[in-house]
Amino acid sequence: MHDLTSGPIVVTGGAGLIGSALIWSLNRRGFEDIVVVDSMDRSEKWKHLVPLRFTDYVDCEDFIDLAGEHRNYFGDVRTVFHLGACSATTETDADYLMRNNYEYTKHIAHWAIDLGARFVYASSAATYGPLEDGLSDEADLHALRPLNMYAYSKHMFDLYAQRTGLADRCIGLKYFNIFGPNEDHKAEMRSVVVKAYEQIRESGSVKLFKSYRPEFRDGEQCRDFLYVKDAVEMTVHAAQSGITGLLNIGSGEAHTWLDLVRPIFRAMQVPERIEFTEMPETLRPKYQYCTQARVERLRASGYTAPVTPLADAVHDYVVNYLIPGRVLDSSEHSTTALTAS
Repeated sequence: MHDLTSGPIVVTGGAGLIGSALIWSLNRRGFEDIVVVDSMDRSEKWKHLVPLRFTDYVDCEDFIDLAGEHRNYFGDVRTVFHLGACSATTETDADYLMRNNYEYTKHIAHWAIDLGARFVYASSAATYGPLEDGLSDEADLHALRPLNMYAYSKHMFDLYAQRTGLADRCIGLKYFNIFGPNEDHKAEMRSVVVKAYEQIRESGSVKLFKSYRPEFRDGEQCRDFLYVKDAVEMTVHAAQSGITGLLNIGSGEAHTWLDLVRPIFRAMQVPERIEFTEMPETLRPKYQYCTQARVERLRASGYTAPVTPLADAVHDYVVNYLIPGRVLDSSEHSTTALTAS
C-alpha cells in the first residue's frame, strides 16, 4: 500500500476536470500539501482552483525546467498524479500532441520514479480504438489501433512504459466517458450532459444522432459513463493500492444516450423533447455503438465502493453545479453524489 501522507503530492492538469476534482477529493481527506501544475491559457479554468487548498502553483513548462535543474526542488515528493494533457480528439497537430502528451509524460515519469515517488498517469479509453467488446486493461497493447492522434499519443506512452519496464513501477489509468463539474473550459470536448443541458435551456429539446445499425434503435447507442466524483475516488484508490500496469476507470456498465439525457429534463423540470438527427457521413464508418469498461482488475485491487447510479449523478451535476453555476468546493458537505428525489 502507498501512503499519501508521506510527502508532497504533485497534480499536473490540476485546474482541469479530473485534476481539480482530484484535488477536491484530496482536500476532503485532509491533504493540502499539493503542488498544482497546469497551463492556464485563455480559459477560465483558474476558477476551479479558487475553492481548493494547495501549497503552490507552477506553470507546466516551468515545472519541467525546475524539476530538471534540481530534482528535489519541490521537496520530498512521494506521489505524482500526471493528469495534464491535450485531450482534444479533434487536434490535428501531431507534433504538438507528441511533445505535450508523449515526451512530457516521459520526462515526468522518469523524474518521479527516480525520486522513488508513486507515479499515476492518465492514459485513455480512446487507446482501444474501434473495439466495442473486450475492453480489458490486460489486452495486448500491440493489438490496439487508436483512431485519432490524441489516442495514439496516449497509446505511445503506454507502449513506452511497457517496453522500458516503467509499467511495472507505475499505474496508468484508462479513463472512460467522464463527466461532471469543472469541465466548462473544455469547449467542444465537454460531455454530452453539459451540451444537452445548454440545448434544453436554449430550445427545450436535445438532439441526438440517429442509429445506422439495425440492432440499435435511435438513442440506444451506449457508452460507459462515469461521474467525475467516482472517477477521482477510483484514482485515489489506485494510487494507494500500489498496483501497477494499466487500469480501466469506468463504471463497468453500458448506458444509452437516452439514459443519459432523460434525467437532465427531470432535473430541469422540463418536458422531455428529443430529436434524432443525421450523423455526418465522415463519422459513420468509425462511430462506436457500444463501449463498456471491464473493471475486474479494479475490483480485484480492493475497490469496493458502489458507482453512483447514472440518473443520480446527472441529477447532482445539473441541480448542484450547472444550474447555479458552481464549481467543486472543498467546503462541500458530501464527497458523493446526492440521490435524486
